[in-house]
Amino acid sequence: MKSAVENLTPTRVKLNVEVPFEELKPSIDAAYKTVASQIQVPGFRKGKVPSKLIDQRVGRGYVLETAINDGLNGWYQAAVQETGVRPLSRPEVEITEVPDPSATDGELKFQVEIDVRPEIELPDYAGIKVEVAAAESSSEDVDKALDELRGRFGTLKSVERPAQNEDFLTIDITATIDGEEIDSASGLSYQVGAGTMLEGLDEAVTGLSADEEAIFDTTLVGGDHAGEAAQVKVVVKAVKERELPEANDDFAQLASEFDTLAELREDLAKQAADSKVVGQGVEARDKVLDKLVELVEVPVPASVVEEQIEAHFNPENAHGEGDHDTEEHRAEVKANTERAFQNEVILDAIADKEEVEVSQNELIDYIVSTASQYGMDPNQFAQIIDQSGQVPMMVSEVRRRKALAVVLGQAEVVDSEGNKVDLSDFVRPAGEVAADESAVAEAGEEADAVASDDPAAVKF
Repeated sequence: MKSAVENLTPTRVKLNVEVPFEELKPSIDAAYKTVASQIQVPGFRKGKVPSKLIDQRVGRGYVLETAINDGLNGWYQAAVQETGVRPLSRPEVEITEVPDPSATDGELKFQVEIDVRPEIELPDYAGIKVEVAAAESSSEDVDKALDELRGRFGTLKSVERPAQNEDFLTIDITATIDGEEIDSASGLSYQVGAGTMLEGLDEAVTGLSADEEAIFDTTLVGGDHAGEAAQVKVVVKAVKERELPEANDDFAQLASEFDTLAELREDLAKQAADSKVVGQGVEARDKVLDKLVELVEVPVPASVVEEQIEAHFNPENAHGEGDHDTEEHRAEVKANTERAFQNEVILDAIADKEEVEVSQNELIDYIVSTASQYGMDPNQFAQIIDQSGQVPMMVSEVRRRKALAVVLGQAEVVDSEGNKVDLSDFVRPAGEVAADESAVAEAGEEADAVASDDPAAVKF
């Protein structure tokens, strides 16, 4: 079999494939057996009908057509393997020549058009310069962390006053559309200012005391009427405020392993400093990736964008957002898809250049980390991704993270005050202690620890 690639655009190619008769013959023989099992001829057992009789009954042309249909995917896959292209879309096949049904020679020729990953030329990414925010922690950061810790041990007490920001309320709500009640709920707990329930709720309940009510207009965000305008009546049943324990040595002993408040504050100061450093690392990582995208032109196949948009807004998809199909939302999905594709292509190319490998331990660490984000048991999560064939996708993701770590490790990072930033807690050799997990969580960023024997292992 011979195959050749014809470049149509930077992201689309045509494969010209020629299959000689000697390679077509095994498929023809298999087709005869298939047809023999499908027809019945008096005097012959099913599946034992001679080839010549099959030619008389159904025609050799039908057999040849069956052979081509059954073998086409295998020849296409062989052509992909031979040419080294990386398909992104379904193949569009056109058969241009078939052997004469009456002959015992000739060849099959067909063409395949597919979207492929573009080939890119990487720039010199060593020493990329980025600036991040200065990471000076202050006493206010320590006070905030201490208040948050006190909040975990706080108690709620009812108060006889109008509700204000950060109060905890017990509320009843009723939603109506055109005067018709479409939903209601009683005894809901809500913290004023959380903004997690309905738009306009915070403004409506602020200033209300127990047994007072208000009506506000909003857009529903869930249920059968999601996206529709509605009127909501909210009744405040109770107003409570959180009473924090006094910050003293007794509290330090209750909430930590420290005996004194001074020791606890010292530890919180260290955590705040670590959190700032992690924040710098996250900012540097994102800015380095932004720089790479600026430096490399990556054309995005239209089929990639179209497929993602269709999946995103397909109402039959469990995650489809058909009810929110707007021009602005489509533009957002398109931009996100293009950027994600560009990131993948660039990082895969860097991983190839740097010969980045992924060890079994790194993959396990990533699976455990991802499982925790979904609140799943790691073993159960691993079984699911294995059964769904997503392990290669996981390996690719870890490989891209390590590739980005390579670039980040070579970057020149300074803060807004001109000081050089040490990212050794972000890009570290094996065995070194990474930034504290709690600092990562407090920074509000992804905290995937990748154990590795590779110097480019990164703490994201």
